[in-house]
Amino acid sequence: MNKTSKLYSLVIVISLFLSFSCKSEKKIDKSAGSELKVDSKKVDTGSMAYFKGGKISIGSISGMPNEGPTFEMEIAPFYIDKNLVSVAEFRVFINKTGYKTEAEKFGDSGVFSFETGTWSLIQDVTWEYPMGETKSKVEDSHPVTHVSWNDAKAYASWAGKRLPTEFEWEFAAKNGKNDTPAYSWGENLVVDSQYMANVWQGETTKVDSVLDGYLLTSPVGIFGELESGLTDMGGNVWQWCENMYESYPGSTMKEPSNPKVRSTRGGSFMFDQAGDKSFTTTFRGKNSIDTSLFNTGFRCAK
Repeated sequence: MNKTSKLYSLVIVISLFLSFSCKSEKKIDKSAGSELKVDSKKVDTGSMAYFKGGKISIGSISGMPNEGPTFEMEIAPFYIDKNLVSVAEFRVFINKTGYKTEAEKFGDSGVFSFETGTWSLIQDVTWEYPMGETKSKVEDSHPVTHVSWNDAKAYASWAGKRLPTEFEWEFAAKNGKNDTPAYSWGENLVVDSQYMANVWQGETTKVDSVLDGYLLTSPVGIFGELESGLTDMGGNVWQWCENMYESYPGSTMKEPSNPKVRSTRGGSFMFDQAGDKSFTTTFRGKNSIDTSLFNTGFRCAK
């Protein structure tokens, strides 16, 4: 198999979700992750929001086809990180464990070029250098990116936590309520001429303007807190979830279940054909567990 077919097995789907399954044919050494030990310090739930759980309606009747039909689910009590995992926090994990992300093992990761208007696998792109080693190093206050689901799981396990399910994520984004607005903060992306999140502006991938102040990622939490204390529950970066991506019960949009494909939530700073819908509390994405991108990160739960 030549290099092109092996390394650039790359699928972009930007309609109902962003899917970038580009490394399915690569062999992965899982040994480093399996040997990680849980951080000995007690989990600081002070940096997490607590939800007592309860019954909530999942999905939307006005969203994309994969968001329906709506159904009720009982959510058990849980904690979820108030903030996305930052570059600084991820660096502590790397320094203490010597863990290597899959992007580092593969030698490349997914980046969108605004110059060429295309996605591609770029060599030497890592969590520290999200646009490549010839570009600037990312600031510590920004969310970590270029982490696969496997990487996010490894970090969460080391921290004594786990990834949230997409249903816990939706419960938290809705502030634990059934009667909720479209977005976690309200009905509109712009309030009093101020953007409420780091989102894409424009109808295409062409950069027309950067009205929210950030072309790429923004510092964690800079757009403010929800009533629950959570930040970035829409926009900035897609967020990995624990569960396998599956069609909702009763859905006519049947998709095959695959344990190597997991749900993502929240949308990102990057263009999505779903437009503003991608930042809602119910919008669903998915990706393969070994995929890493410049607009995907995570937060933990417990």
